[in-house]
Amino acid sequence: MLTPSHFNHVFSQSVRVGSPYITFVFRNNHVDHPRLGFAIAKKQVKRAHERNRLKRVIREDFRLRQNQIPAVDIIVMARTAAVALDNKEIRTILDKLWQRLLSGQKNKN
Repeated sequence: MLTPSHFNHVFSQSVRVGSPYITFVFRNNHVDHPRLGFAIAKKQVKRAHERNRLKRVIREDFRLRQNQIPAVDIIVMARTAAVALDNKEIRTILDKLWQRLLSGQKNKN
């Protein structure tokens, strides 16, 4: 997702799944594949290289799972505590969030 209108569309009527570190905000989309966007604030994750690492790990995990995810727009938000996690811990949290997202989608349909 690239444009502010895409992000506004998701935030207007969204479902949230989260952990103390990372939150997914998602909503069904009208394209036939999932899309990913990031809203990682400088106020939460101060250093650019830390924000970039989080985005890199999350983007790669999304790439590996995108064939399992329904057609939804997902915005990823991170809290300050996420910086202290190593990549393996981030992937473990993401695994739990993807499962909750998938179960939330099944309950909606």
